[in-house]
Amino acid sequence: MNFQTMKVLFKKELGGYFKGPLGYVFLVIFMFGMGYLTFEPGRGSFFILREASLSAFFRYIPWMFLFLVPAISMRLWADERRSGTVEMLFTMPISVKEAVLAKFFASWSFLVIALAGTFPLIFTVIYLGNPDPGVIFMGYFGSFLLGGAFLAIGGFFSALSKNPIVSFILSVVTGYLLLMAGSPPILDFLGTFLPRYFLDVFASLSFLNHFETMERGVLSLDSLWFFGVLLSSWLYGCMALLEENKAS
Repeated sequence: MNFQTMKVLFKKELGGYFKGPLGYVFLVIFMFGMGYLTFEPGRGSFFILREASLSAFFRYIPWMFLFLVPAISMRLWADERRSGTVEMLFTMPISVKEAVLAKFFASWSFLVIALAGTFPLIFTVIYLGNPDPGVIFMGYFGSFLLGGAFLAIGGFFSALSKNPIVSFILSVVTGYLLLMAGSPPILDFLGTFLPRYFLDVFASLSFLNHFETMERGVLSLDSLWFFGVLLSSWLYGCMALLEENKAS
């Protein structure tokens, strides 16, 4: 692969988040939103739980990602396809695979910056108690993988549709289904017409089940394998769509 060209595209895409209002709006909403949800006076807040941990913070991360991550991924390819600049991009000495990976890792790095902005919450918890640093680290690592999964899905639908709004809606709906795949109400409903084997397979696709395992401080090969396969599959699908668009 042409890593030099990928590096140039990576820097261009990452810098693009800070050249317009979208990136800053995302960071402000994410950091202040997560701070409020963590310490708000609801039944799941930090002060109600009365424990020195970030469990309240990680409880809301998947739902914040569900709406905010598609907002930053919906334009990855949709705008380029609509404006026709995607054809110009592929006249450069870069393959579809390299372009997809460069854009994806730029978005993922931006998400890491957003997560890094919540570090004051860690210092707050340390000041108020004696949290387990291993559990906090695994929670952030799980958030990192979960964010990457939402980005890969968003990138696929951005390559599928030239309309960013359509891409956003499809990403949110798909993300919600994968988040709730293991929930009892959905499994009970599907159980009325699907055999048990398919229910087990569907439940195994649940983002929440794997994320909550890591949130508790457990690093399992099953969860790593799940996120690895999921990321690879959606990124491969994005590459296939763009290759087809390039050939047509």
